[in-house]
Amino acid sequence: MTDLILAILHHVLAFGLVAMLASELVLLRGGTHLNVARLARLDAGYGLSAGLLVVVGLCRVAFGAKGWAFYSDNPWFWGKIAAFIGVALLSLPPTIRFFGWRKAMIGNPHFHPTEKELEGVKRMVRLELALVVVILICAAAMARYGQV
Repeated sequence: MTDLILAILHHVLAFGLVAMLASELVLLRGGTHLNVARLARLDAGYGLSAGLLVVVGLCRVAFGAKGWAFYSDNPWFWGKIAAFIGVALLSLPPTIRFFGWRKAMIGNPHFHPTEKELEGVKRMVRLELALVVVILICAAAMARYGQV
């Protein structure tokens, strides 16, 4: 039962993370008149989901049915971890930008990010989503590793 609960939590958090990341991209389409406060809150939720996903993932490795031996010898697991770290690193500049914009709006309610800033952030979020696809590919391959 523990393995099932951990798997469910892992999947719900993963899909929630993807939904929040896609929502960020949609909000960024608002151009220079986007809702910066909403974007910053959404990004905070994204970060929280990512952190919880790591915790639940570690619990799956430690307490799940497959055990550490399955994961440690599985190259797809390590590919998934590498891609997740890539997503985390790519998420840092947008997060810093969102909270910088939010701070700027507190001091100047008429503040709007520049088109150049928006394009840079959109590019980073698109790259994050592309790496999420790599994570999904690795997850599917990981589950089948060693099967004929």
